[in-house]
Amino acid sequence: MRIVIVGDTLLDRDVHGTVTRIAPDAPAPVLDEETVHERPGGAGLAALLAAAHGHEVALVTAIATDAAGARLNELLTAAGVEVYALPLPGATPEKIRLRAAGQVLLRLDRGGPPQPPGEAPAAVLELLRDATAILVSDYGRGVARHPELRAAIEASKAPVVWDPHPNGPSPVPNVRLVTPNEGEARRLSGDAGHGSGLSTAQRAGHTLRQRWQAGAVVVTRGAEGAVLCQGSPTPLVVPVPETSGGDTCGAGDAFATAAAVALANGALVSEAVAAAVDAASRYVAGTGGIAELKGQNGHGAHAGGPGANGRGPGAAGPGRAGRGPGAGRQRTVGDGPERIGADEAGRLAAEVHARGGTVVATGGCFDLLHTGHLATLRAARALGDCLIVCLNSDDSVRRLKGEGRPLTHQDDRSRLLAALDCVDAVVVFDEPTPEPVLTWLRPDVWVKGGDYDTLPETEVVQRWGGQTVIVPYLDGRSTTKTIAEARRR
Repeated sequence: MRIVIVGDTLLDRDVHGTVTRIAPDAPAPVLDEETVHERPGGAGLAALLAAAHGHEVALVTAIATDAAGARLNELLTAAGVEVYALPLPGATPEKIRLRAAGQVLLRLDRGGPPQPPGEAPAAVLELLRDATAILVSDYGRGVARHPELRAAIEASKAPVVWDPHPNGPSPVPNVRLVTPNEGEARRLSGDAGHGSGLSTAQRAGHTLRQRWQAGAVVVTRGAEGAVLCQGSPTPLVVPVPETSGGDTCGAGDAFATAAAVALANGALVSEAVAAAVDAASRYVAGTGGIAELKGQNGHGAHAGGPGANGRGPGAAGPGRAGRGPGAGRQRTVGDGPERIGADEAGRLAAEVHARGGTVVATGGCFDLLHTGHLATLRAARALGDCLIVCLNSDDSVRRLKGEGRPLTHQDDRSRLLAALDCVDAVVVFDEPTPEPVLTWLRPDVWVKGGDYDTLPETEVVQRWGGQTVIVPYLDGRSTTKTIAEARRR
């Protein structure tokens, strides 16, 4: 399996030191240099990330015949990356960051304006034709515009992941997955961002997918995870498995690289996105087995882009604590009043709406709570400022599941759900569908976990401007399977 990465490569250099005085001839801090860290940036970082996990990696890029270019070749080759360098007029781009106490004091850019690279040799075009997967890591300096490379990528049978740049070209048609961050998606789609970040990401993702004739567009949202837009109007929202206060620079490269590798291994797009969210989160947290590549961080952000936050999922502080009622709560059963019932749920929704917050709701039977339920509930809670669970009554469960169900009475199911730190209120409904309770509750977001193409509640929720989303479920976890397994024993 060979992963081919196409894009602009930079030489990143971090100069670390200490500041103890101000220059006598100017109001500027004086940095006493202590150490210097050099590494490939841009598409070169994506190549290093893939190679660090043992994959056969080839990098198609443009490098000038100068000292910076020689250093890039040395670093990439030492990491096991096959370098196919197109001639680059002018100088190899460099980004030099002066750092002290973990902060960037100044960034110096070298290399001048982007220059179109030279002709692509036959060996490069053959490489693209035989690739197992292709990742286009566009940093807006011209490689992604190369007509011969674009034609070869479009003709390739390999799955293509395209990580775009606002100053770069549109992806070629029929790309399997495009991976803009939220800021890039807004800028590229022209969406001013009315409504919640989730709704903006959804609109921008669908707009760009149609415009680019792409199979799917995933909009990465930092600590808010990723929104996958495919053919269905209902997006798949993939939450981050953990949040971290680490540096997000390079997280987008980790995300796109992991997605390309997963597709090369035959994963579905939704599976590739889930793997990419996990990889980016671990990269930010420094637990992905590639800490040595991160150096002192600061090496992956697109120059001139929307900032490091959002280049990939997994960033930001301690979750969503303090955003709304119940955020950050840690409760156990019986340690305080749970919000159960229509009055409590309605009052909570009104409180959150009154201060401009986002009300999230989900529903189900929740007969025997298991880790699949917990994953769905946590993912749903991360999408807003409170989570209200619409719970099927005992009679409703019997009509859906048959005699003998539920195993747990609705009062007990309500209390168990309300005791979870990710659930803020529970309301029981007796109807065949949650439509009546949704109509008066009017949540901003209705969430279901599973592999649905569409949700039947979508039309109802859209009446008041709400939206429906799908979150991944944990395969193999279900109440029905648990009961069946228990009876076999």
